[in-house]
Amino acid sequence: MTPEIAIRMARAAFNRALTDADLAAIGSILAPNAVLVAGTDSALISGRKAQLFAWKREFSSPGRTVYTRTPETIVISPIEPIAFEHGQWVGVATTDGPPLASGNYSAKWRQIGNDWLIEAELFLTLA
Repeated sequence: MTPEIAIRMARAAFNRALTDADLAAIGSILAPNAVLVAGTDSALISGRKAQLFAWKREFSSPGRTVYTRTPETIVISPIEPIAFEHGQWVGVATTDGPPLASGNYSAKWRQIGNDWLIEAELFLTLA
């Protein structure tokens, strides 16, 4: 399997985990020191544990938002086991309503063993 296909498959698994509120699956795709910079307020969530705590809080909300990231390009480094993903994200109400927010994102991935893990995600809110 090529690195690009592996990353696209990991992204699809991450999207499913967000939809299913599956913290274990999310944790398995995040590097231990993963960093997330939120799109609207640029809040920084540093580390797998902190991200899982934030997702747990999000999942417990009665009107929670389901986020999906759709990769457009994935650039694989020719010299290190790292990659950069660019794409679009959207957040919708769990009731399948219209998008509540959307924008662009970039993610940095690193291959650790046989797995590609998210090291960083940066979001830009556009709508």
